Amino acid sequence: MSWRDWVRNAEVEPSLYAADFARLGEQIEVLLRAGCRIFHFDVGDGHFVEPVTIGPVVLESIAPQVHEAGGVLDCHLMVESPEHHIPQFGEAGADSVTVHFEVCRDLASVVALARDQGLQVGLVFNPETEVEEPAAAAIEAGVDLVLCMSVHPGYSGQAFIPESVERIRRLRELLPDEMPVQVDGGVGLENIRELYDAGARLFVAASAIVGGGDPSAAYGRLVRALA
Repeated sequence: MSWRDWVRNAEVEPSLYAADFARLGEQIEVLLRAGCRIFHFDVGDGHFVEPVTIGPVVLESIAPQVHEAGGVLDCHLMVESPEHHIPQFGEAGADSVTVHFEVCRDLASVVALARDQGLQVGLVFNPETEVEEPAAAAIEAGVDLVLCMSVHPGYSGQAFIPESVERIRRLRELLPDEMPVQVDGGVGLENIRELYDAGARLFVAASAIVGGGDPSAAYGRLVRALA
């Protein structure tokens, strides 16, 4: 299976980083019942980003629940030296890993390692990085998706960076049609349709979905905004 199989017209991805970890399985079940099929799993190492977040042990604990329901785990590796971590995430149940352009000096070898683990691969770049270089690197390495960060990576709840809309529009122009654009950070009802119109098709939302009292309703509102 690949991103071509997983993505319908567009997909809203709840970021589990913002979940209530005392009720993680329960919140995942609620979202699965609401129709969610792709979950975003943010990994911070305390080096590339300051926070140390969730890792393979948590992933392994939820992977059976997600996979038995036909879901997908999309792991965003906000880490230095992603090649050191990819095998662990493959073994723990990841379906896709996304690595940062800013730390991948040999993207081709990282992509090959991920492929060896049976994983899909994405490339992500930060707000300070110009669009053209990661777009070219993504095409050359043959990744499966490109993620444009619309906040600084590492912390949930940040305000959306308005310039991200034009960055996504430019990214969509540069990439092949079959390579979807993902956006992560500050995505909500006020901007999701504009981001769709700019060319994004994968929308990572943290506090807008699992930061409130009713994740199912919040997820449904975002999906309807794209309809």
